Amino acid sequence: MNQEIRMKTKHFYGVLVILGFLLIYSLSSNRGCDRTADLQLDLQSFQESREAFIPNQRGPTIYAITPTYARPVQKAELTRLSHVVRLSPNVFWVIVEDADHASDLVTNLLRRSGLQDRSIQLYAKTPTNFKLQGKDPNWLKPRGVEQRNKALEWTRKHMAENGGRERHSVVYFMDDDNTYSTELFAEISKIERNKVGVWPVGLVGGLMVEKPVLNRDDIVLGFNSAWRPERPFPLDMAGFAISSDLLLDNPQAQFSYEVERGYQESEILRHLTIVHEMQPLANKCTEVLVWHTRTETPKLDAEKQLTKAGKHSDTGLEV
Repeated sequence: MNQEIRMKTKHFYGVLVILGFLLIYSLSSNRGCDRTADLQLDLQSFQESREAFIPNQRGPTIYAITPTYARPVQKAELTRLSHVVRLSPNVFWVIVEDADHASDLVTNLLRRSGLQDRSIQLYAKTPTNFKLQGKDPNWLKPRGVEQRNKALEWTRKHMAENGGRERHSVVYFMDDDNTYSTELFAEISKIERNKVGVWPVGLVGGLMVEKPVLNRDDIVLGFNSAWRPERPFPLDMAGFAISSDLLLDNPQAQFSYEVERGYQESEILRHLTIVHEMQPLANKCTEVLVWHTRTETPKLDAEKQLTKAGKHSDTGLEV
């Protein structure tokens, strides 16, 4: 009798042990499923963030025109800009040097950044009488006129040979000293045919932001510019982009040495559109995606002393 009771007790404890193992296994499996679900949610969140950061690869080609010139910070500026271009798959980079030949520095930069197939390296030298001299302030004479017009000439020809008006693309003037979010190029991709897109620009014209002013119907009424607000188009070069068909239909639209300070934007836009017909972008002009920054001029007094002694700190290096 006692033996039977002991046998039953052993069986009871054995069943409890088995049930305990099963319970632990079940809980572990559920936690594994929870971790898998969490990983899937994290991956989905990452993918959504990535898609929001990188522009639509299926958008129109954006011809980003960058005038540039030789100076100590040139490579640093273009390197920073090259990273934005690499992250913006539908951007084609049109670099135009203020020189009488293409430089090895720009050629090497395009090669190292892997952008040879998504860029063109041009050159156009500014006439001597229009170049800044010595300590001239940077606003004294129009800058980038020769280079932007050279780029427009090449871009018009290239677009005409690659679909013309049938193939929608966009032209943007992307100076090398500004700061750009990749989101800006996603917005530029939304520009419709026969339209000029506009958006806010940060840190320009004496303001924290210079922006289009819209009415309740989201039509551009004007701009909040503080500097020379009487200009026909009082906006910054970084604050607009142009549908390709407008440039193809209006070959006279270009920049000029003959206009007064601050009127280069108005000079090209007057041939293409009117303020009320511009297309507001960047969430109805409520987001800043480009900033009019400028790199501080480096102090190179010690380098100048070396140069006088016939030496250079960057001998054998490309800085």
